[in-house]
Amino acid sequence: MEKYLIKHFPLISFLFLPIVYFWDPNWMGFFGVQPYWPLFWLLPWSMIYGSIDGLIVGLCLGLVLDSISPNNGFTQIPGLILCGIWFGKLSVSSNKIISHFRHGLICLIASFVCGSLYFSQILIKNASQSSIFLYFPSISNIFASVFVTGLFAPLFCSLLLRLFIGSKGRYKIINLKKIK
Repeated sequence: MEKYLIKHFPLISFLFLPIVYFWDPNWMGFFGVQPYWPLFWLLPWSMIYGSIDGLIVGLCLGLVLDSISPNNGFTQIPGLILCGIWFGKLSVSSNKIISHFRHGLICLIASFVCGSLYFSQILIKNASQSSIFLYFPSISNIFASVFVTGLFAPLFCSLLLRLFIGSKGRYKIINLKKIK
């Protein structure tokens, strides 16, 4: 059972991501705003498997999160796809301390991009209304989410990166090194 869990840890953790996204533990918030949880999972996955897999997983992650969120007509897919492609172009650093801070900075920027894309969808949809200025206070929510995401990213991304690297290619049925 342990071998199965280690081998399929990325899939199992992907299934728990919507639960954590809607759970939103209050003690991890800042002004009532939670970090952007999907980035914590998408960054290590895309860094290990590349841009194409990052695009596909970003699309799947966006579809899952959009399908279980309330029907509001806005989507998270464009931001997650862009971040998946961008994260896939990054490599895993050998310097652990710099890598931790880099995870925080990358997730901070990606959270700003995703939040801005989502906010721009709201502005475009409501551009014809005269009450468009009522949406501008939500910019502070974007910046609070960016701050919290950048703060917790070194912890979560580093942990998931080690677990994903540890589960990649382990317990294969055919070991090619023994055949040669």
